[in-house]
Amino acid sequence: MFVPLHDTNPLKKIRFQYVTVGLIALNVAIYAIFQTGWLVPLADDDMMAFAVIPAKLFENPGGGTAFFANGALIVPERLTLVTYMFLHGGWIHLIGNMLFIWVFGDNIEDAMGHVRFVMFYVICGIFAALLHSYMLPNSDLPLIGASGAVAGIIAAYLILHPKVKVWVLALWRVPIKITAAWALGIWIGAQVVSLFFEGEEAVAWWAHMGGLMAGAVLIMFMRRRGVILFDKTRGGA
Repeated sequence: MFVPLHDTNPLKKIRFQYVTVGLIALNVAIYAIFQTGWLVPLADDDMMAFAVIPAKLFENPGGGTAFFANGALIVPERLTLVTYMFLHGGWIHLIGNMLFIWVFGDNIEDAMGHVRFVMFYVICGIFAALLHSYMLPNSDLPLIGASGAVAGIIAAYLILHPKVKVWVLALWRVPIKITAAWALGIWIGAQVVSLFFEGEEAVAWWAHMGGLMAGAVLIMFMRRRGVILFDKTRGGA
């Protein structure tokens, strides 16, 4: 598996990737403040009130609420379709997702504009959770993390900039420079293989698939006028 470090793909339409940086800052702040227990410690049951639990999500189509053992927090199930993507299972989970947003998110924001990118991110995350819940309707395992939204970014980037060169860490330690088509294509292939051959319910493979599908479709309609699909340029310095 590759860990992305940097792409050679300068911004063209926007001066700065405010939304990309804001999403990273928000995710890190929520984890540091609430999930580490350093500042505002919350019990695990209370924290999981913000996660998507498929068995509860479809329990009451009219809009049920999540009740947990501690009884301190009650969160509408439909709201968890958004809140779940800002929680993470640990520093590695958080850092991995934030690296993908940092390396690839700015160019998707550039291709869409700030407001559309926010909408794109949220919609990809929601669709990811819905597909995960639809495929595993009886699961009571909480779904958390930005991976579904990140998968949407990956799909959009692959469609826009497959030839751009990307620096990655291969096998977590060897820095190499390859095209986005290889780096992201291998990541997507790994998700598909894991989905059908590993099938671990603890890993949200279906959420990754949902995010990929949403990102691939949305980029077609949400990109700015004039933004080329499958751009053949290899990026800047």
